[in-house]
Amino acid sequence: MPRHPRKPRRLVADGHTYVWTLRHAHRRDGDGRWADCRQILTLHPQPPAAGGPLRIVFAEGPGRYVPGGAPLGSGDVGFTHGPGLNLHEPGAVRSLLDAALSHGWHPSHPDPRELDGWPLLHAAPAARSDDAGSPAVGADRHHGTHGDPGPHHP
Repeated sequence: MPRHPRKPRRLVADGHTYVWTLRHAHRRDGDGRWADCRQILTLHPQPPAAGGPLRIVFAEGPGRYVPGGAPLGSGDVGFTHGPGLNLHEPGAVRSLLDAALSHGWHPSHPDPRELDGWPLLHAAPAARSDDAGSPAVGADRHHGTHGDPGPHHP
């Protein structure tokens, strides 16, 4: 049986435990069309009182892809001519966590923190290729910034 996509997943890294979730979010513009698509990866240090959550946000923009599903992959984010990751993969989440830590985030900080994921993405695929044996870099994998939102959007 496949894992439920909304169920938090557990990650242990460098002596710290986290649960993480991924969601796709957007809003409707004045004409009722979907706008401002984002993938939001949230890591919660454990136990819950250990520190505030870290939100890594990938917002759509020129030269970036942030699909919400078909025809592109769920959880995929990246640059149309550069690195990309699938945020459903634990190794990708770990590499983004490592990049956030190297950019000054600490899991014991009590307040929630939100980081722009795009600067972290440059460091994350390099770390991924070292530990997985195959690079997570996908130059020219996708040729748009946003797929058809389809019926899966609320």
